[in-house]
Amino acid sequence: MAYQQSPSMTPVINASEEDRASFLVKVYQHLALAVAAFVGFETILFMTGAAQAIHEFLARSGGASWLLILGGFMVINWFASQSVHKLDNPTAQYGGLFGIAFAQSFIFAPFLYQVFQIKGAGTVASAAVVTGIGFAGLTIVAFVTRKDLSFLRPIVMWGFMAALVLIIGGAIFGFHLGVIFSVVMVALSGASILYQTQNIVRRYPTWAYVGAAVALFGSLMTMFWYILRIFSRR
Repeated sequence: MAYQQSPSMTPVINASEEDRASFLVKVYQHLALAVAAFVGFETILFMTGAAQAIHEFLARSGGASWLLILGGFMVINWFASQSVHKLDNPTAQYGGLFGIAFAQSFIFAPFLYQVFQIKGAGTVASAAVVTGIGFAGLTIVAFVTRKDLSFLRPIVMWGFMAALVLIIGGAIFGFHLGVIFSVVMVALSGASILYQTQNIVRRYPTWAYVGAAVALFGSLMTMFWYILRIFSRR
């Protein structure tokens, strides 16, 4: 989401050093909150048996059901993205953050259930650690480099659009997206993290830390999904 520069919409990069530091602390605090909410929702889905039920339903129904879940996730993601940028409505901002965390947990539930059953908790833990290290490294690069990374935006946009077409095509026609696809998606998620990390400082106003956290959370979870997919196929 692009912001027009005005007195109330001044990008963080033009704010005082103290305000920039405060903004970044709040962004990563809320990112951690989103991750914690994801883990909490996922735990509930597993404890109630919902994760197993979703997995079994998808196994019986095939690709069409995945399309319904993917469509529902995209709708929830859109509403969440809109709500987190409502300056005068903190409730809507946090509703968007927890909404996207729940949507992610719902999408992940059948996949995580399958990985736990076949590969065990160690595979999930390993993928989570690698994702965390990768995210931290990309964050450092984005802040340290003096290069303008805005050129990554069209690459990320068109890359994810192409990936969505392939995913839908795979669900409809039954062709398999292998490890190479997952590796490309990890790279694309990394590019997205680089761009968004720099973008939140260059474009976002100081009040938009919840929206910034949601933007980073989406890319972080996409990277985790495909790293887990690679690890589960070892």
